[in-house]
Amino acid sequence: MNHFVLISLTGVTVASFSQIILKKSSNRKYPNRIREYLNPLVICGYGMMFLALAFSIYAYSGLEFTNVPLLESAGYIIVMFLGYFFFKEKITKRKLTGTLLIILGIFVYHL
Repeated sequence: MNHFVLISLTGVTVASFSQIILKKSSNRKYPNRIREYLNPLVICGYGMMFLALAFSIYAYSGLEFTNVPLLESAGYIIVMFLGYFFFKEKITKRKLTGTLLIILGIFVYHL
């Protein structure tokens, strides 16, 4: 497996975790508007997004264009499972159908 694929998947996973951290931050109450945006969770979440961006930019330099949508769409699947584990969100038939459509789209794209 090409190491650029692993770097891209790492970037997608880091971005997924950063979304979970930002969602956790949004569920809290803060004493004022500044603390709402300048708190450890938000700073960490955006820092992780920046790291994910760096991973993606580097990975794009070694990937063929046709592989990029395949790898980036994995983020939707990862976020669904992270939401289940961290927020106890139910994986409904609608979410599973959407995930299956994403996977089907990936296969159709690569035909």
